[in-house]
Amino acid sequence: MQQGTISVQTENIFPIIKKFLYSDHEIFLRELVSNAVDACQKVKTLSALGEISASTDHLKVSVSVNKETKTITISDNGIGMTAEEVDKYINQIAFSGAEEFVSKYKDAQIIGHFGLGFYSAFMVSSKVEIITKSHRKDSTAVHWECDGTTNYTLKEIEKANPGTEIILHIAEDSEEFLDDYRIEGILTKYCKFMPVSIQFGTKTNWEDDPSGEKDENDHVKKIEVQVENIINNPNPAWTKKPIDLKEEDYSNFYHELYPSTFDEPLFNIHINVDYPFNLTGILYFPKLKNNFEIQKNKVQLYCNQVFITDEVKNILPEFLTLLHGVVDSPDIPLNVSRSYLQEDANVKKISSHITKKVGDKLASMFNGDRPDFQEKWPDIGVFIQYGILTDEKFAEKAPSFTLYETSEGQFYTLEELKEKISALQTDKKGETVVLYAQNKEEQHSFIDSARSKGYEVIVLDGPLASHFINHIEGKNQGIRFKRVDADVVDKLIEKDDALPNKLSEEQQNAIRPVLESIVDSKKYNIQFESLSVDEAPFIVTQNEFMRRMKEQSAMGGGGFYGSLPDSYNLVANANHPLMEKLLEANESSKEKAKQAIDLALLAKGLLKGEDLTKFIKRSFESI
Repeated sequence: MQQGTISVQTENIFPIIKKFLYSDHEIFLRELVSNAVDACQKVKTLSALGEISASTDHLKVSVSVNKETKTITISDNGIGMTAEEVDKYINQIAFSGAEEFVSKYKDAQIIGHFGLGFYSAFMVSSKVEIITKSHRKDSTAVHWECDGTTNYTLKEIEKANPGTEIILHIAEDSEEFLDDYRIEGILTKYCKFMPVSIQFGTKTNWEDDPSGEKDENDHVKKIEVQVENIINNPNPAWTKKPIDLKEEDYSNFYHELYPSTFDEPLFNIHINVDYPFNLTGILYFPKLKNNFEIQKNKVQLYCNQVFITDEVKNILPEFLTLLHGVVDSPDIPLNVSRSYLQEDANVKKISSHITKKVGDKLASMFNGDRPDFQEKWPDIGVFIQYGILTDEKFAEKAPSFTLYETSEGQFYTLEELKEKISALQTDKKGETVVLYAQNKEEQHSFIDSARSKGYEVIVLDGPLASHFINHIEGKNQGIRFKRVDADVVDKLIEKDDALPNKLSEEQQNAIRPVLESIVDSKKYNIQFESLSVDEAPFIVTQNEFMRRMKEQSAMGGGGFYGSLPDSYNLVANANHPLMEKLLEANESSKEKAKQAIDLALLAKGLLKGEDLTKFIKRSFESI
């Protein structure tokens, strides 16, 4: 039997590992299972090279919990270790078996790249044992044991089959890990797609009775059969070639990733790159609508099929965190505990490549089947707007497939829209004015008024509308966006051919006090406009600049504009017959003005509370 002291640079590394190296203690299981999977993968590699003689048909990792002995055992039938290898890879922490193996067999798919992975066992254990036997010819099995200090024992033992068992004697402060549900949850989280079958306990299957006995309905009876509970899928869809997958396969994998999700994704992008870096994955476009905040952080990051994190902001641009799916790359630089990404040029390259793939996919869909793309627009529009606002590379590509939907349900790119509306919607400065609505129902009367004059109105109803409009105006000279209720429609276009005003300035000043007695002059700025006699006597509008600034401040968390109270314009139609009646200054005309103003407020959604109750009562009385 060999006894000795583990070779480390510090007197006792284990407290350091336990306290600082791994932020989450459950990671121990990921590390040990990853090592076991690596051991199985090494058997495949060395067997293929003829360096060992071993079957690769039934490679497996097993995890078991024994509550009586308070142990967890991780066992595999992988490559195993000789006494010399245990001494080198376990007793000398400075070395990493996985690193050395990868340097020798560069094509091997090995998960672990850190020699410290095994020592995560001591985060939860008071003692750790290794029982191992190498696949190499004439190897002798050995038993290694350490109680968490730098002292260990290593001795030869009898073991029938090659492979390794890691036995963890769980410490008192970590007995939560002796719960079967806790362990299965960790395995499902981190090991769900590892490339070797992972067994945890058994499960019940119902199978046909081998005797062939039938029930009263002449069906073969079913019997309960206990089978191994394999918790992972070693061959997930993203590891396969796109040509080998059907749409049904992509859908099934989506629901495997998100079992509680019932919606189908709109479409997917299969990433498969092997130069200048290795990158695979499948990204799904969910139905976003306007609830994009709750959709974030659904992309899972893997490294050689080992789950790392679903916080992928560093590997994906911000707007792509709205997608769902998987990204897997062995070239992603992780810190020693694999807990977070380190700064590296590869990360930026991978991020740029994924952005390009997404942009290419959207352009291909738009050009290949525009009607289908337009049908999907309500679900992906907010995603594309978000990408334009947050990613320059995507913004350069996006104009060719960014759509603007009109109030009549027609779709145009910006260039197509400008061509369609320029004849009627060009103002006296020569700028194209795009009229838009953020709520078709609430702004219906304004849309109707604009449409009656032949103007086109687009619908921008997402939470990013104000930011998006500012961006488009900044990138495109000679175009301005105005919400359809920001002013009377003819003034929005700012043409020179204004209608004559029937009211003199003196008459307007005579009517103004009547209107000020009806509405709060601090909230409503009263102005007279020369409109058609067919227009309403009063229209409530809201200044485009101030409203847009308030919306952007609100999206950004407040600020000066966000703190200002809402202010509106009460536009009096100077050419409406009611204005002449108001000059009579009698109670009847004032009541009519009150009713007309309330109708304008109601159209804008501003008539509420007691004022709304009085309006309804007054309306019923007039019937």
